[in-house]
This record gives sequence, structure tokens and C-alpha cells, in this order.
Amino acid sequence: MTMLAADIGNSHTVLGLLDGEDVTAHWRVATDERRTADEWAVLIRGLLAHRVDDVVGIAVCATVPAVLHEWREMLERHFAGVRAIVVEPGVRTGIPVLMDNPREVGADRIVNSLAAVTLHGGPAIVVDFGTATTFDVVNATGQYVGGAISPGVEISLEALGRRGAQLRKVELARPRSVIAKNTVEALQSGMVFGVAAQVEGLVARMIAELGEPANTVTVIATGHLAPLLMDECGCFTLHSPWLTLQGLRLVFERNR
Repeated sequence: MTMLAADIGNSHTVLGLLDGEDVTAHWRVATDERRTADEWAVLIRGLLAHRVDDVVGIAVCATVPAVLHEWREMLERHFAGVRAIVVEPGVRTGIPVLMDNPREVGADRIVNSLAAVTLHGGPAIVVDFGTATTFDVVNATGQYVGGAISPGVEISLEALGRRGAQLRKVELARPRSVIAKNTVEALQSGMVFGVAAQVEGLVARMIAELGEPANTVTVIATGHLAPLLMDECGCFTLHSPWLTLQGLRLVFERNR
């Protein structure tokens, strides 16, 4: 069975074709709130090309309500014959959410946690490096117990370039050393190594709060910026670039 999974984030939308557990094709496009349902349909059909008729299911999670509205219209008008699941309150995920208000937890965070506990077991911590850097914690019994949100690397760097009179926009890349010798590398050092230290510190505090031995907690890096940062952190067990897409597949299968 071939299905299309769509993770609609604030800055980018990640699309993937899955055949069982295998991601056979993937794309990352800009999330543009001005894009209409028809434009989304043209884009997706163009990416899928000859494979569009192979798709028998679509699973979607979104953090941008305006874009999700267009996606719902697109699914109804352009993919009416394909079974579609939108991850939202009321959709079965199989993961209990132990939050003050479970409905306010982002669908992508629940999907990530579901994939983490299903594929790798609990306890687990998922660190998703996207527009925001999110931390999601699943306990040993597979319950979502909470997490943390911090500004993403790209928006932090962009804010410094905007608000700092003598600073500028620079490439987000690993500098030669932590102690930088010029302004560009000083900004890069603060972002890359500063975020790495933040991640290590937060993960260590979360593991301590869980009360679990550190070697029993699976710490997973995901998100499009994970390759830049995960090697600078000593806390990660594994890198799972398609964790959200795998979680969407699991939700789709549970709601067939």
C-alpha cells in the first residue's frame, strides 16, 4: 500500500511517499499561507508525477490552521476517492496524553511521540529541530507526559541579524571553533554550539525528572536541522529524519 504523508510546519511542509515502513520518496517545500487548495493540488500532482494513481491513502498533520483549511478543501476536491486522515483531537493515536489540556498539544508532537514509542519503545525523548526546537517526552508505559519548546535555530539567527545594529545575516553552518575569530563565526558558534549545549542540558534535566536511568532513555533527533546539530550533542541515541512521516503512517493504519 502506497500512502502520502504530509507534515505541514510553520516554515516548511515535508511530504513523503511510504510503502509500508519504507519512505520511497520525499520532498520539502515552503509552507505558504497564500497558496490555495488548487495550487497545492498542482504542486502535489507535479511532485508525485506518474505515482499519483498509486496513492491509496493520505495522512496529514498541520500546525498552520490557514494551510490546513486549504488542504481539507484540496483533499475533498482533488483527492475525493482517496482515504484521508487529518490528525486532530478525536483521531485515534493510541498514545495517552497526560497534559493539562491535551487538545492544545501540536499534532506533529503527538505523531512524533507515537512513532518514537512504537518503533523504539519508551521511555523516549524526541528533539525536533524545526522552526521551533521542540522536546517531547514519553514515559516507560508509552504515555505522552509533556515537553518543552524553545526558539528554533534559524529564527534565532534571523532575529539577531534584524535586531543587532552591527550584526548581519549569516549562513547557518558549523564554525571552525567555539572561540570565534570574526563576527560571522561568532554568530555561528553561538547558534550551533549554544543550541547544542541547551539541548544537552534540557535532555539531562528531563531524564532526571523522569527518574529513569539515562541509558534506558532513547533520545531521538529529527527535523531538517538535526544533521547540523546532532553530532554536537552527546545525548542522542539515534537520528530518525522521517519520524513524523512514520508516525502519520501509524495513525493512518489505526484509523482505517
